[in-house]
Amino acid sequence: MKILVVGSVAYDSVETPEGKRESQLGGSASYFSVSASHFTEVGMVGVVGKDFRDEDLRMYESHGIDISGLNVVDGRTFRWSGDYLQDINTAVTHETQLNVFAEFAPSLSEKHAAAPFLFLANIEPSLQLRVLEEMSSRPKLVACDTMNLWIDIARPSLAELISKVDILTINEGEARQFTDEEHLPSAAAELLKTGPSTVVIKRGEYGAALFSDKFNFAAPAYPLAKVVDPTGAGDSFAGGFMGYIAATGDTSEEGLRRGAIVGSTMASFAVESFGLERIRSLSREDIEERFKAFVELTRFQPIDGSNGLPLR
Repeated sequence: MKILVVGSVAYDSVETPEGKRESQLGGSASYFSVSASHFTEVGMVGVVGKDFRDEDLRMYESHGIDISGLNVVDGRTFRWSGDYLQDINTAVTHETQLNVFAEFAPSLSEKHAAAPFLFLANIEPSLQLRVLEEMSSRPKLVACDTMNLWIDIARPSLAELISKVDILTINEGEARQFTDEEHLPSAAAELLKTGPSTVVIKRGEYGAALFSDKFNFAAPAYPLAKVVDPTGAGDSFAGGFMGYIAATGDTSEEGLRRGAIVGSTMASFAVESFGLERIRSLSREDIEERFKAFVELTRFQPIDGSNGLPLR
């Protein structure tokens, strides 16, 4: 197993301008695992209730995802409902039922604790810290995600977590909220001072931006004619990003740049359908074709040194 992900598994009820779905499989660990599974072996740690559907367990297994760390306990699975009717990039939450997730206390097996790559998906920061401390040795690469709620109510533990990870993924609103900086490069610079070597700022329909002390890089979003459901796009990005890096072992600048494009590739598929419908059914050819389209989207010929820009 190359990657361990610890996060939420949920049933989501979602409405967008393209339609409505009730109790579709979701959660940060679900999107990340399915996305990353197209590139490498993934182990998932999470909790679900007795109402969790057998067909969803079989779907994980069909992607080679190790679900030995997915505990099934008495009660109902975490549920969320919301809509994107006013702004396709912003969810309006109607209801959150934590259910069994309220008592989630992740515990790692010996195999999980030895994973060389770790993604701490969006859960309470003290639990993310607990998982990191339970690893048998420091993973080659540790990345985490967070949300505005934890910035509001758990800032000290979140700050401690950020100081201990290699890569922080965060959306632009949260980056501004955490740093009190409106200018994104300034926000990224402040975040880099707190510990991570790389900050990935997710920008929705505008793609993602990578910042480090050595380089900056912008990965565009794919120009889709229609976005069906943006739920899980950020976690699908993270799954593609980490999945590529874990599969290749390439944590160099070029590896991170390519990883960001792979992440954007997977996110572009995720939003094309409701829930996991698209990314769970992708073929190798689908992913390779979309990745090549990203290469073309960003390709241009550099100017020969002897023939510079035609400046006056």
